[in-house]
Amino acid sequence: MTFQPGHATVVTDPALFATYGRAFRKTGKRVVLVPLGSGVHAGHIALIRAARSLAGAITMVTYSGDEVPEDFAKEKVDVVFHGSLDTHGIAITSGLEHLEEPSLIDDAVTRIIAATIASSATDVVAGEKDFETLVALQHAVAGLHLNVQLHSVPTVRMPDGLAISRRNADVAEDQRDKAVVIAAALTAGAHVAEHGHAVILETARGVLEAGGVTPSYLELRDLDFGPAPELGDARLLVGVDLGGVHLVDNVGVPVGIGFKNIEE
Repeated sequence: MTFQPGHATVVTDPALFATYGRAFRKTGKRVVLVPLGSGVHAGHIALIRAARSLAGAITMVTYSGDEVPEDFAKEKVDVVFHGSLDTHGIAITSGLEHLEEPSLIDDAVTRIIAATIASSATDVVAGEKDFETLVALQHAVAGLHLNVQLHSVPTVRMPDGLAISRRNADVAEDQRDKAVVIAAALTAGAHVAEHGHAVILETARGVLEAGGVTPSYLELRDLDFGPAPELGDARLLVGVDLGGVHLVDNVGVPVGIGFKNIEE
């Protein structure tokens, strides 16, 4: 197999994937990993473009879908790993006070760490859409003392505010209006950030209730997933079961400060 930069060379053998990673590291270039699941949407493309924006970087993508999309070549990805990595011996327990099912978060992070090690990555690009997984990944990277820089990319949204994700795409058409309410509630909560915790949560919950949406959770956390500060940056997170699909979303919230008080 002849490697050509930017031609999305597909690799299915874990050993060959690791060989590519080691070879790229020896060139002195940054090796940027973009761990993806199955299905490619605008949010994933944003991650790839963020990786490509790092000067002189080699971009390696892991992908578990049935067929490798042409999007990877269009976005000038260098290597696409389309196989299965052995996670034996890697057991991640984040220690977070979880909102989502802990085992699902730990499994997701375990797969990313395995890909990071196999690819000899210097950098990993992940989205803020699944903020809980992102924080757990930060903990894992720090706890394992991996010499890797983690980059987060803001959630990509539709014009109506709905986050672009595979789960949101699975929502039935007759439930879409309720899915849009989730983003509206988060936005409303963020816009009253200067008034503190109680008002933020009350406002967001009120929008959800008005839209006929009952959340499985609605919480404020700090950026390390602990209790939200009385004054400072936090994250407003929501989980909703809608028509058999579990949706999650979040926004940044400057608690006690408010956006209008932030100097540009």
